[in-house]
Amino acid sequence: MNADISALWDKIQGMINGFIVLLPNIVLALIVFGIFFFVARAIKRLVKRLTRDRHQARNLGLVLGRLAQGTTLLLGLFIALSIVIPTFRAGDLVQLLGISGVAIGFAFRDILQNFLAGILILLTEPFRINDQIVFKDFEGTVENIETRATTIKTYDGRRIVIPNSELFTNSVTVNTAFESRRLQYDVGIGYGDDIDRAKELMLEALHSVPEVLKDPAADVLVMELAESTVNIRVRWWIKPPRRADDLISRDKVLSAIKKTLVENGIDLPFPTQQILFHDQTEETDGNRSRQREGWPAGRGEIPKSRRISDSLRLLAQMQTQRDDNGKVDSPKANDEN
Repeated sequence: MNADISALWDKIQGMINGFIVLLPNIVLALIVFGIFFFVARAIKRLVKRLTRDRHQARNLGLVLGRLAQGTTLLLGLFIALSIVIPTFRAGDLVQLLGISGVAIGFAFRDILQNFLAGILILLTEPFRINDQIVFKDFEGTVENIETRATTIKTYDGRRIVIPNSELFTNSVTVNTAFESRRLQYDVGIGYGDDIDRAKELMLEALHSVPEVLKDPAADVLVMELAESTVNIRVRWWIKPPRRADDLISRDKVLSAIKKTLVENGIDLPFPTQQILFHDQTEETDGNRSRQREGWPAGRGEIPKSRRISDSLRLLAQMQTQRDDNGKVDSPKANDEN
């Protein structure tokens, strides 16, 4: 028992002595890695600074800066391990982990896919930082494009993190891709209103809003003869095309159109439905040779019109006949008995 304790103590003491011997190397390795860490950050900032004023090379500089930072950190890690373990080589790390190149590809497939998609997004620039995009059910402003994911800030103050592979392989709507943007809204007027006059008033209302661009010019088009309204589509352009400008111009345009139409006697009807009841008590009801309101004309057989009183009289006659027949049959049945 004492021999086992003595052997364990000797082993622990040997480990402590080995750690003390390696301690200077460990401290030196940490210092070297720290130097490489700050150098990597400096290289990244330098690349970004060199490409900051060049719009075409801005994203390329961002990619190169991150790659340079990662490469520098990896080199610093290898050098630090070589200081702690003098016999260490870069190939030994792969052998130690027991991971081959194919295994690494399968294990980090999603990470590599997002990394490559992020680089392609930064290089091709389908959208940029501060652009406002719509992706599936998410809409907001692009905050950052990283090599793994893209973050957007929604209009209600939430952050959405979207993997780059999804953004690269799916459709994305960029609302701020161009300097100006067209908006539209359908306004319904009554069937009895003058369409030309209503269109003229709508254009006047559009021209009174300062946020509406004069070029391209706004326009109004009749789009639909609906059940209760004649729908006229109002279209106008705004600049810049951001969400806040959209809401401001939409509020002013719709308010101006409603006020102008109402002041000039143009009706803005709500949906209505007309129900016709026909009890066929008139002489002309059921006459398919002429068109009635709600009844199509036709050439079919003309049914004979009936009154409710006639129907009641006919029903009373039928009941009287049944009673008379019952009285006649009763004596015959008594004679047979």
